[in-house]
Amino acid sequence: MTENAQQQPSAPHTELPTQYAPADVEGPLYERWVERGYFEADEKSDKPPYTIVIPPPNVTGSLHLGHAFEHTLIDALTRRKRMQGHETLWQPGMDHAGIATQNVVERELGKEGKSRHDLGREAFVERVWQWKGESGGQISGQMRRLGDGVAWSRERFTMDEGLSQAVQTIFKRLYDDELIYRAERIINWCPRCLTAISDIEVEYQDDDGELVSMKYGEGDDTIVVATTRAETMLGDTAVAVHPDDERYQHLIGKQIRLPLTDRSIPVVADTHVDPEFGTGAVKVTPAHDPNDFEIGQRHDLPAITIMDEHAVITAHGPFQGLDRLEARSAIVAALRAEGRIVAEKRPYVHSVGHCSRCKTTIEPRLSMQWWVKVGPLAKAAGDAVRDGRVKIHPQDMEKRYFDWVDNLHDWCISRQLWWGHRIPVWYGPNGEVVCVGPDDEAPSGEGWRQDTDVLDTWFSSGLWPFSTLGWPEQTESLAKFYPNSVLVTGYDILFFWVARMMMFGLYAMDGTPPFHTIALHGMVRDQFGKKMSKSFGNAVNPLDWMDKYGSDALRFTLARGANPGVDVPIGEDWVQGSRNFANKIWNATRFALMNGATVDGPLPDASAMSATDRWILSRLNSVIAEVDAFYEDFQFAKLSDALFHFAWDEVFDWYVELSKTTFQAGGEPAKVSRRVLGEVLDVTLKLLHPVVPFVTETLWTTLTGGESIVVADWPTDSGFRDTAAEQEIESLQSVITEVRRFRADQGLQPGQRVPARLTLDGTALAPHEAAIRQLLRLQPEGEAFSATATLPVAGATVALDLSGTIDVAAERKRLAKDLAAAEKEKAQANAKLGNEAFLAKAPDNVVDKIRGRLAKANEDITRIQTQLERLPSA
Repeated sequence: MTENAQQQPSAPHTELPTQYAPADVEGPLYERWVERGYFEADEKSDKPPYTIVIPPPNVTGSLHLGHAFEHTLIDALTRRKRMQGHETLWQPGMDHAGIATQNVVERELGKEGKSRHDLGREAFVERVWQWKGESGGQISGQMRRLGDGVAWSRERFTMDEGLSQAVQTIFKRLYDDELIYRAERIINWCPRCLTAISDIEVEYQDDDGELVSMKYGEGDDTIVVATTRAETMLGDTAVAVHPDDERYQHLIGKQIRLPLTDRSIPVVADTHVDPEFGTGAVKVTPAHDPNDFEIGQRHDLPAITIMDEHAVITAHGPFQGLDRLEARSAIVAALRAEGRIVAEKRPYVHSVGHCSRCKTTIEPRLSMQWWVKVGPLAKAAGDAVRDGRVKIHPQDMEKRYFDWVDNLHDWCISRQLWWGHRIPVWYGPNGEVVCVGPDDEAPSGEGWRQDTDVLDTWFSSGLWPFSTLGWPEQTESLAKFYPNSVLVTGYDILFFWVARMMMFGLYAMDGTPPFHTIALHGMVRDQFGKKMSKSFGNAVNPLDWMDKYGSDALRFTLARGANPGVDVPIGEDWVQGSRNFANKIWNATRFALMNGATVDGPLPDASAMSATDRWILSRLNSVIAEVDAFYEDFQFAKLSDALFHFAWDEVFDWYVELSKTTFQAGGEPAKVSRRVLGEVLDVTLKLLHPVVPFVTETLWTTLTGGESIVVADWPTDSGFRDTAAEQEIESLQSVITEVRRFRADQGLQPGQRVPARLTLDGTALAPHEAAIRQLLRLQPEGEAFSATATLPVAGATVALDLSGTIDVAAERKRLAKDLAAAEKEKAQANAKLGNEAFLAKAPDNVVDKIRGRLAKANEDITRIQTQLERLPSA
């Protein structure tokens, strides 16, 4: 700590404005940081690397509170590591967001009365690139507003040339290793986006539907099945029962008539069927249900597709051309007319999958798609955590991770879109299939065509930790900055993104995982713990709060709520409170500068310091150690809270106030305290900087004359501790706090002076008499002094003469009235709580409220009685 101080240049002691105005400071400061290259990273540096990638926001997006929260945490980590001497890379970039971006541009075309098909694929993709150049990426400007210390010169986009080469390279390698294949399987299909989507892109919610029980077959060969999707019965190719179900033994192997069609279907025995659920018989539609598809595979059943990509019925008959929901009603009506409806339940609440982007109900659909065989990749991803190469923080999130990677199904990676990385596979006129790598020449000639699908967005973002560093080229950046030090991301994309990066990183980088630690955080919620949403009316644009209170205030509020893996509530009042904290830092530093606080020269020897000086330096070193430990454990809330209370309570409210007496007295003690105050502010501003960068930069450069706090040395714990000084100042604080409380209880104004006799001899408080009198507004005792109230505290005695300051008789009368009211409240509460009939009938919350009233009454009685005892005789 003292070594850093010796390295500081002489402070210019520039006068600070009377008020802090974030809007005047933040923008110019950030641009200065960028111009000076503070956030850039040098792969040729011999400093130890520290790397974090930004979870790439969608190019369609804008900064929301979730981004602001996550970016604040990452920025705090990287700023601290930069100050600790690491070659720090915070890698920026954006995701091309296939479906979301295509939807945006298609909506724009719709306003012109056009569709993408009117333009054709090539022209449409060009239109998307044009949109990206004009409208996309507004989030970059908002990141600057927040203060993100990213290496802007390295910004990447998942569709840029280098990353596209990485995508093609890994596809080719996986294909050659038979880990990518093409097959016809059931997928989640969005009839609105007209593409397959993965399981983790399906959002489930409880919807009101209908459960219809219907009768198949004739006479003794009838069987009842139930469904919430009656329209799919047109594609049934069997009814399944459990092989041990005695009720259906006579039907197993028989053909029964499928209503409304001219087909008969078999009854098959399959252990998948639960004989205890419903009728114990289920309809089997292999082309439109994932479980039915598996039954169909086991029993070699045909799979009949009855809907097109828009979820319109294609099966021959009277229902052809109807939307699936229209067909549902029409089919139930037709079955009812035939007397085949056994039961109908409406509404029937059940879980229904929806597209996470457009909210359309998903339709399971048999489709030819490209897949990643995830078995060996997922095992490697699980092993890397199990053997300790990768740590998940908080550790209790490991179970969720293992539950996912240990049970992964093969990943459908093809999407029926035009915007994205096109699958690098060509089909020849004679059935040839050729996968083309980035260094291969694509087949040409008559009859050759490229696959029309593009890759799932998560395929390219799964390469992010190494593709952004130049892979597949063996670049200096890749050698220096891979693997990443830590991944900071929300637990909500543990499966979407984290597992993908783990699988691809281990595969592409010869078993080296993409990061050492996965630090998971929660979601931002409103102050009542409710999810933020435009539909709920509680969504907040973080720019509004930054405009109103400053970026530091928003950042500090978010960091102070960030407990690992736990959701973060936030309200505007809390941001306002953080703005007040920034103002407190400003005003205290301004006071210190006006009173000569300095960082010039080394710290004086401890023997030359007062107990107050030694106390604050002892506490400062403890806080350095505490903050470092919290950072290593990703405890942002705890480190922010520790800094808040140290800065506000101990430095600004106690040390600065106690130092005023020393400054007024002058001499060598004042000179020592000015240097100590400068040291404490220097270090405190550095500790605060990663979370509140703007106000600390302004104050630190003014205090020290240093170039920038961004590149200043991070404080280190010198090991200095002074337990005796800490105990001495704690005693002093006890005296001041207790007398202040007594004054307030007696109704004395804060500035009202009271004659007092202090008995401090024989205690450690003797040197502090001047400070005690100044802080407590205690004037010396006069000849007519009469001790009307005596307060023994911390081994000392404070005797006060209140005879000329309060009307003792009136005060006793007022307190007696308050005491009577409190005793009446206590009696009423006891009466209710002692009434068995009342307790038997009253709700728990009412009883709890009365118990609270009783506790409050008891507290009031004790407090008032103490005040009465301390009053002088009337």
